[in-house]
Amino acid sequence: MELPKLIINLAPTGMVPTKADNPAVPVTPAEIAADCLRCCEAGASMLHIHARDEDGKPTHRPDIFRAIISQVRQGYPEVIICVTTSGRVVNDWEQRSAVLDLDGEAKPDMASLTLGSHNFPKQASLNDPAMIKKLAHRMREQGIVPELEIFDWGMIDFAKYLIHRKVLEEPFYFNLLLGSLGTVSATPYHLAAMVGSLPRGAVWAGAGIGRFQFFVNTMAITMGGHVRVGLEDNLYFDNGKRRLAANVDLVQRLVKVAGAVDRQIATPLEARRIIGLGPR
Repeated sequence: MELPKLIINLAPTGMVPTKADNPAVPVTPAEIAADCLRCCEAGASMLHIHARDEDGKPTHRPDIFRAIISQVRQGYPEVIICVTTSGRVVNDWEQRSAVLDLDGEAKPDMASLTLGSHNFPKQASLNDPAMIKKLAHRMREQGIVPELEIFDWGMIDFAKYLIHRKVLEEPFYFNLLLGSLGTVSATPYHLAAMVGSLPRGAVWAGAGIGRFQFFVNTMAITMGGHVRVGLEDNLYFDNGKRRLAANVDLVQRLVKVAGAVDRQIATPLEARRIIGLGPR
């Protein structure tokens, strides 16, 4: 069976890591954009963007997202841009949805939509049903495709409910995140069962949190899925935490793994076709 070309989705920054944790974490708009461009050159065709303010703290400010996206588009105009609407730090509608109103060259192709509340090791991410539906409606109004983030089993069932109610419509892109304390653990059984539970025709990617990143990524590659990788989820290159990672190193390693199992790397245009996105 010939496997589809591999989409590498880079999550460069997230909301938690700082330069004190790993000096390679990009924080300013210029750093984030430059890191994204290096990773696009290495093989990433999709970018999961978080922004930081002038103090390095997570922010939903659209002006900062615009600065990042505009710089990335100058180098890779067709790369898929996915912006966060996370409820991990704030649960205010105006802040979480502000990035969805970006237009012109800064308009995102996709936006994260986590399909339920869940716990991280030190805090909760709040996503009540009304907020999820409201964000989904705004994304549809703006022509933005949701990146459906799945941290636990019930989130897949809720996705099916929303599909049945026409709140969510194709294309369906699921990001399966395994291994975070408090959510579904990272095992081959869990990944296979979750993939088997997805709606027909869904495109999916596997992401592992912390030391499970490479483990889940490699399973996804051999199963025919796609991958999310980056310092948002994992600061180290090795499980023993002896070597700090850089985003480009993480991308390059997956390119090598994909080559070892004869999977080609999707270009941004090919990734758009696989997911069902139109050209820019």
